[in-house]
Amino acid sequence: MKLLPVLRSLLGASALSAITLVAHAQTKWDLPAAYPATNFHSVNLQQFADDVDKASGGKLKITLHANASLFKAPEIKRAVQGGQAQIGEILLANFANEWAVFGADGLPFLADSYDEAMKLWRAQKPLLDKKLGEQGLMVLYSVPWPPQGIYTKKPLASAADLKGVKWRAYSPATGRIAELVGAQPVTVQAAEFAQALATGVVESTMTSGATGVDSKLFEHLKFYYDTQAWLPKNAVIVNKAAFDALDAATKAAVQKAAADAETRGWAASRKVNVDTLARLRTEGMQVLPPSPQLKADMAKVGETMLKEWADKAGADGKAMLDAFRK
Repeated sequence: MKLLPVLRSLLGASALSAITLVAHAQTKWDLPAAYPATNFHSVNLQQFADDVDKASGGKLKITLHANASLFKAPEIKRAVQGGQAQIGEILLANFANEWAVFGADGLPFLADSYDEAMKLWRAQKPLLDKKLGEQGLMVLYSVPWPPQGIYTKKPLASAADLKGVKWRAYSPATGRIAELVGAQPVTVQAAEFAQALATGVVESTMTSGATGVDSKLFEHLKFYYDTQAWLPKNAVIVNKAAFDALDAATKAAVQKAAADAETRGWAASRKVNVDTLARLRTEGMQVLPPSPQLKADMAKVGETMLKEWADKAGADGKAMLDAFRK
């Protein structure tokens, strides 16, 4: 009978050891993102993290830090590269000054539909894989924002009406557009956008219906011109050393969840485009097609920027454009 307490003690120790082993076997990753938790990109990221958790049997736990709560948008790539975060979501166009190909999907009117945006992604990805690989990173998937249009306080008949207007720039490309139309570029990240509008720091911008709803632009701006200028992409990148440290089954779980997230995210973006433009109308914003003059003016901006981009992008850019235009 005296053996019973001993057995109980041994069984308790074994259970504790098993729990300890499971705890040690579990890997935890932080995933910083720049947009609100309710944004469709963030919702998709959370589903990706949940899918990885389930498929890996709890071996890999990914914690999403939305709305720039861990790192601001421009800091996320460096944080993942340096290992402060193992995985992160970046807006590719934010890094165009580092390497021109990052900014390809921020070129106005190069790819102006979902089908064209996917074609551009397929042309861009092999180059991204090589460049990011050299930086100790790898790309898991991408999801586009809905097509970009122009938000203003006053009616817009042509690009000349933008002269001197305080224009929110969130990437090198949007800053350059401001310069070319004579607007005044002001760098404001998504998390600070609503405050910048409320305080008069910004009075116009070029972004999607989704950002318009997220930032409640209808509270400050009255017009949205649906130029469908480009579809910038968010990409989810991972620190390659962190990925390589996973076992084969967990790697496969991450890649399968990423493929599913890409398919789901592109479909969500299409739906969000329709839904958010409807919401802007409901909230009293005038959603309008660009006038022929505005369209022609913006097309000229696109031609100028494509030429400038091609000069900077060199052989990489030429290879990408050739693949895209096939």
